[in-house]
Amino acid sequence: MTGGARPNDRGPGAAPRYSGGVEDREDTPEGTPRWDRRRTIGAVVGGVLIIGVVALLVVGLTNKGIGTSIQDSLKAGERPTAPALALPVLTAGDGVGPVDATVSLADLRGRVVVLNFWASWCDPCQAEAPILEAVAERYRGTKDVVVLGVDVQDLREDARAFVKDNGVTYPVLRDGSDGAQHAYQVPQLPETFIIDRKGRVGLKVIGQVTDERQLVNAIEQLRAEAR
Repeated sequence: MTGGARPNDRGPGAAPRYSGGVEDREDTPEGTPRWDRRRTIGAVVGGVLIIGVVALLVVGLTNKGIGTSIQDSLKAGERPTAPALALPVLTAGDGVGPVDATVSLADLRGRVVVLNFWASWCDPCQAEAPILEAVAERYRGTKDVVVLGVDVQDLREDARAFVKDNGVTYPVLRDGSDGAQHAYQVPQLPETFIIDRKGRVGLKVIGQVTDERQLVNAIEQLRAEAR
């Protein structure tokens, strides 16, 4: 996933040159301070530039924290509440469905949820799909863990073809507006979150899952907390 477009950087330009009928007249009485129009314009322009720079710094400092609050909380040893999620079912499975029904994260409260953001055009997503499928199969009989895919930035037909071609049997939701992607602060794909029984984020895997143990170790810890 690519980030947002950056505005063109503009370096300091030369002072503007004006043409027209305005002249600097030197008809003020001798000894009286003369209004220097050029100095006044320069001061105004300089003030505007300073205000603009300050505004950009404020915006930059404000935006610096976007996309990091969940990760920052996890690094601090906290479990942030998972953002609310309610999306239509693209493919049903493991008690999540039927297709086109709206399913919310609240509906799955009491279960450990492995929430995986992906897209059909994402090569790392395809590479990790067998691992997620193995995790789903591992816990399918327990009824207290569910792997849940969230398809983003995708065409419905391409997403369904991906599910079929990669043998995905766990349920998948469709984020057609990318609202969930933004709520979970996912700047690139794939990303995986493990949510505990109380609806809190316990683990975030940035990028491709390369080993089943990356998920299983966290899942087992969260399952043990409720015993």
